[in-house]
Amino acid sequence: MIRKISNFIICFFIIFSIPIDSRASEDRDYQTEMKQDILILMLSYPQHIVDVEKKSDDEVYIIMKSGKKIIYDDKKEKNHEVKLTNPDLQDMLEQDYPLEKNTEIMDKNFDPGRARHYELLSEVYGNSKGAIEKNLASLKYGYTNYQFNKQNNANASLEAALKELMPLAKSRSDIGSILYPASGTFNYRVISGTGRLSPHSYGIAIDLKSDKRDYWKWSSEKAGKERLSDYPKELVEAFEKNNFVWGGKWGHFDILHFEYRPEIILKARYFANWNKNDEWFQGVPLNEETNKYIEIINNKL
Repeated sequence: MIRKISNFIICFFIIFSIPIDSRASEDRDYQTEMKQDILILMLSYPQHIVDVEKKSDDEVYIIMKSGKKIIYDDKKEKNHEVKLTNPDLQDMLEQDYPLEKNTEIMDKNFDPGRARHYELLSEVYGNSKGAIEKNLASLKYGYTNYQFNKQNNANASLEAALKELMPLAKSRSDIGSILYPASGTFNYRVISGTGRLSPHSYGIAIDLKSDKRDYWKWSSEKAGKERLSDYPKELVEAFEKNNFVWGGKWGHFDILHFEYRPEIILKARYFANWNKNDEWFQGVPLNEETNKYIEIINNKL
């Protein structure tokens, strides 16, 4: 796979046997992964991404319903912090989210889903506080005093997770003690220490009951690991089943945080086991909608 990393760094990692991103050992090449990423984006935002455009080998764009073009890969060299601050679509999808429950704190630079493409989020959920607020809906289940964005089925997905978890909470104190009281959903603010909007600003994230061990800035790694071990697997799986990523799977852990990010979850679900002998789209359930997107991508790329 052609990666945005110098030959020197590649050699360094090989010589010292330090694992790079797990995908470096996979068989998929750059072109294949670009097709997979774009297909995942189209499946994740079907009412908002309408087409693909290739201007050259170095310029591929997704086309939004508004007509806005968003480049897939800007070809710039970036360290981890820059990818968090100003990711392109390729950066956003670069790290594979693990669907299995972890009990260890992840590597410090492993944060799948923590890189957010703000142009994409603004196109889908609203490009200002006022526009976002117009897209909010009060939850009808679980936390009726909270609001969540109704675009792209975000609020429906949260309610589906809660409908699975609330009955369990009645008999499982480990789940109930985390679900109640939740810390909040929509809150238009920047992430502490940065100039970046929090995903809570878009109404696509929920923080459950807070514990002093939940957040990497508050907690030691040892205490964070204890909290991970205590976190119910069924709770995490219910959110992931409904396309939420869990901040407990980030090196910069945020254990109370769940964020609606269908593109991260669908890529993990459909392409985690892909190999070079498969069709590039192998793993995605085929239907009329998916076949349409595959045809668009094959024709344009």
